[in-house]
Amino acid sequence: MRKTITVMIAAGVLSGCGTNINPQKYNDISPSFDPYHFFNGSVKAWGIVQNRSGELVQRFTVDIKGSINNDNTLVLDETFHYEVGEGVTRRVWNISENNQTDMLQGSADDILGIAQGQLYGNAMRWQYSMNLPVDDTSYEVAFDDWIWSFNDNTIVNRSYIKKFGITMAEVTIFMQKLPNVN
Repeated sequence: MRKTITVMIAAGVLSGCGTNINPQKYNDISPSFDPYHFFNGSVKAWGIVQNRSGELVQRFTVDIKGSINNDNTLVLDETFHYEVGEGVTRRVWNISENNQTDMLQGSADDILGIAQGQLYGNAMRWQYSMNLPVDDTSYEVAFDDWIWSFNDNTIVNRSYIKKFGITMAEVTIFMQKLPNVN
């Protein structure tokens, strides 16, 4: 019993050490982030994953082809290339606006349930769960992504990968919209 209480207290203290970003701070910051505009076309991304100790465990690039379907669904076809580590090689997101909640929602084959997104001026919060493969097993984790717009062609995405409310790894991705080539 004493061991159980100690574990519960430790988990509570550690979960309080997580990231607590106030989204309202970004409502009036320009330029506003519009994922439909930014991702409609080709985007190049460069990213890293760091474990809890800050060590680099993955370094990768992503080629993203975005398009908007007739039903106003944003489709992101992502192809990953790893220089360090391994991971998913392809993901296709289908993202749409939920007019009832004024939020974005999305799905992909390796995502559990529905991802939820909310826009705040130049920022967007994107949350979802997935089974994350690590070595010979996988772990159900929650992703808490924050995306900030620098300008119409550049964004940064900071992801916090959490298990039991504790940040286990962090992802930093820089993305640049490529010029349309006719």
